[in-house]
Amino acid sequence: MRLLPALLIAFSFVRAQTPSAALLERAVAYVGGRERVMAVKSLTFVGSGISPNIGQNPTPDAALLNWNIPEYKKTLDLVNGRLRLEQHRVAGFPFALADDVRLVNALDGNIAFNVVGGNMQRAADATLPERRMELLGDPLSAVRAALHREAKLGPLRTRGTSDGVDVTTASRESFTIWFDRSTHLPSSLSWVTASDNLGDVLNETSFDGYERVSGLMLPKHFVTRMDFHNWVTSDIRISSITVDAPVPELAASAAVKAAAAPAPPRVFVDPVQVAKGVWWLAGSGNHRSVLLEFDDHLTLFEAPASEVRTKAVIDKARTLSSKPLTEVIVSHHHFDHTGGLRAAFAEGLTIVTHKGNEAFFREIAARKATLRPDLLARDPKPVKLRTFEDQLVLKDQLMEVDLFQLKGNTHSSYLLMAWLPREKLLIQADLYDAGWIRDPWADNYANNLAARKLDVSRDIPIHGTIQTRAEELTTLAKMQH
Repeated sequence: MRLLPALLIAFSFVRAQTPSAALLERAVAYVGGRERVMAVKSLTFVGSGISPNIGQNPTPDAALLNWNIPEYKKTLDLVNGRLRLEQHRVAGFPFALADDVRLVNALDGNIAFNVVGGNMQRAADATLPERRMELLGDPLSAVRAALHREAKLGPLRTRGTSDGVDVTTASRESFTIWFDRSTHLPSSLSWVTASDNLGDVLNETSFDGYERVSGLMLPKHFVTRMDFHNWVTSDIRISSITVDAPVPELAASAAVKAAAAPAPPRVFVDPVQVAKGVWWLAGSGNHRSVLLEFDDHLTLFEAPASEVRTKAVIDKARTLSSKPLTEVIVSHHHFDHTGGLRAAFAEGLTIVTHKGNEAFFREIAARKATLRPDLLARDPKPVKLRTFEDQLVLKDQLMEVDLFQLKGNTHSSYLLMAWLPREKLLIQADLYDAGWIRDPWADNYANNLAARKLDVSRDIPIHGTIQTRAEELTTLAKMQH
């Protein structure tokens, strides 16, 4: 047992001699020195900024639309590994649901929870990776995690004017911290997450606007980007930083600690036959699909939400007819409507969509998914796409489906709706949902129906419930009041 202290000293000495450890120690000296850095007990960042609405731009190559954040406050209890993130968010774009909200997300060790109306509510464990990275998302916290005796440092990396170190923390988070070669201060933090839409996603938060606060060099501007189209996911400017001020109690309550984390929602598909050869595939959640039966094959409208949801829809569709399922119509590129796109490709299905979505869909299909291998990563298939502009008619003796591009729609320029003339049924996504607070696209919806001369009997929606057009108009009138 007497050998243990000597071995620990020897290990520390070896680590200190590595280029990565030397780079880290030099940066710590510039941030404020090891003793000062490790003595910090709490941090509070107050500011404002934006949080772009990821995967919801009007066209695949358009700029993202922003949630404005007039009030932002992040409080960190570094001693106990606790976080409280408060945001007032206001939609800077037309939105059908609550567009002025206050969010309070928190973390206590490995317990994620939210504060709603003053009450703590246990959050799903799926939120833990994001909140753990939020806890580590400033230079001081990241450097402290890297300095921990149980943290593992990778070899020195170089990129442009920065040098980086891969870090695996004592609690098994993995990130790379980059240091500016001229200032020696941390310049950014990067890490990888898994996405149903995009597979592996490289995220990176850059730090600038450093100022000296309580003997520490800390940044006042945080910008987080993802590698897909270099999209900004958060841009926060800090107006004040407080070090070691008394902070409110950030611990989860005893009830929250004792509560089980919410189980992942059970995914199920409940088919409703609305006409001969037409099934509305509803069930769990508020993302539906529609199955259409032709003479010799089946066609789906929409592969939404996630791989799990879309795979369940595909499996259910194949039980409703012995005909092969061959294609999926995708209404538009928004992420909640393409969460199952990679799954559809993996199933060998042809994607039918507007020409404007083609490059975007091919890019999604080509991405790697190693962090959480999905169906397409495990069983790659050729990308099969059928695209059109303005109108496409799918027709045989059993079924006719007329696909139309919505003209003048600000939500998505390439949004499609499907018209079944024999049944006078409309299939639409994001034009109307009976559960919305407001409908910013009601006029556009009506204008497109008039322009295409469609006399709708019933709307079979991707969101919401089936209604007649008359029922929709009644509901829309109530939304205006």
